[in-house]
Amino acid sequence: MQNNSRITARNFQLGFYAVGGIVFLLMAILFRPFAIVNAGDRGVVMHFGKIQNQVLDEGIHPIMPIFTSVKSLSVRVQQNTFNADAASRDLQKITTELAVNWHIDPIKVNRVFQQVGDNQQIITGIITPAVSEVLKASVSKQTAEEVITKRTELKQEIDNNLKKRLATYGVIVDDVSLVNFAFSPEFGKAIESKQIAEQEAKQAEFIAQKATQEAQAEVNRAKGQAEAQRLQRETLTPVLLQKQAIEKWDGRFPTVMGGSGTLPLININPNSLANQEKQGN
Repeated sequence: MQNNSRITARNFQLGFYAVGGIVFLLMAILFRPFAIVNAGDRGVVMHFGKIQNQVLDEGIHPIMPIFTSVKSLSVRVQQNTFNADAASRDLQKITTELAVNWHIDPIKVNRVFQQVGDNQQIITGIITPAVSEVLKASVSKQTAEEVITKRTELKQEIDNNLKKRLATYGVIVDDVSLVNFAFSPEFGKAIESKQIAEQEAKQAEFIAQKATQEAQAEVNRAKGQAEAQRLQRETLTPVLLQKQAIEKWDGRFPTVMGGSGTLPLININPNSLANQEKQGN
């Protein structure tokens, strides 16, 4: 009997412990006396809905159930794309697509959540209007053509102004990318016409330069020919002409028909020519 009583008491204790463990587990699941903050998140602590100064890092943290709750917010870098319209300085409508990389300042998560809300509310309530306003202010300083040709400077100005604007809310801008620009059809036609005009102007300039070069070449050739003729006139003395004639002479004198028969047309004394050449030298 005593053994049966002992077995019964032991079974009762085991049952009690089992029930207690199950109840404790259910209570733990129901009330959760701990909070888990996942990697890349930070935990915002609230006592009866009031946000506390404490920010929970990644990991598991004990809390007072019912009294305390924790809201997790991601502090990882996120990228969102925004489309915004703006008018250039010359009143051309420009639709711009921007990609913004941003994240919440980890040490200001509680203030960001208190003033703005969670990540989605940050996008819709803070970043979207800030992007639109900063873009309009930056684009209005440039003409539509400068928006294209000075894209790097425009990107840098938008980047700097957006960083300053969102930093006051605890949102850090990592980078801004100008993905695409879209202009009105009228502006597209104007750009096309301007490019055609520039090409035609370059072609006309090329033709004019070519004509000038050809004219200069003709002048140079004429000057060269004139100079050659001048030098030739200076070097062709009477003595030289006689010498050239003698060198080309075949030894026969031209003849004419006279009353007494065939007579030579000229009479040249080679000795006298030689003496003239010596005198000339």
